[in-house]
Amino acid sequence: MAFETKQDQVAEILRERIIAGFYPRGMKLKQFDIAQELGVSITPVREALHILEAEGFVAGASHKGLTVPLVAPESAREIFDLRLMLERDLTVRALERMDTATLAELRRGQTIIAAIAGGKDRLASRTENYRFHFRLYALAGRPQSLQFTRVLWAKYPFISQELGGRRLKHVDEHETFLRHVEAGAMDLAAEAMVAHIRSGWNDLRADFADRSAAQ
Repeated sequence: MAFETKQDQVAEILRERIIAGFYPRGMKLKQFDIAQELGVSITPVREALHILEAEGFVAGASHKGLTVPLVAPESAREIFDLRLMLERDLTVRALERMDTATLAELRRGQTIIAAIAGGKDRLASRTENYRFHFRLYALAGRPQSLQFTRVLWAKYPFISQELGGRRLKHVDEHETFLRHVEAGAMDLAAEAMVAHIRSGWNDLRADFADRSAAQ
């Protein structure tokens, strides 16, 4: 991905890290620590955090500075509905523009996801899943939809749906999608992606129900 400025590059790294769970929910983000981690000065980090605050990736709190917002379970349904609408459209448009280079990138990403899905590194698994989806969605050429979808991902409780073998399901569902693409069956591929997103929601609802019953 090409970036116009250093702050844009830092902002994208932080978006990915927030979505993947590198920075836990409720964590205070310290500019100095982030600058040290990324090997940059404070200025692009500060500007990047201002961008992310405007987008909703981070939130300001009295006497706490900027933190990664907590996820409200009661808002999950609305976020899912919006995700499904936007991601269906992005997928369809991306499939209309699919080329061999992007398909090869997605296949390489799938290979990485499959290799780490059964391991203990959940952060790596979430990161690679994010990259897989947004490499596909970027092909749609809809930057506003892409930005809104990233914000929705940042608000969605992905981490809680990793129970019950969800990461292994990701592998199978991505594989179904890719095989349809490779066969040129783009309508079936779009249906497979929608089914994949719905499957994640169904697992999340089951997780919420189990937690409620245990209380």
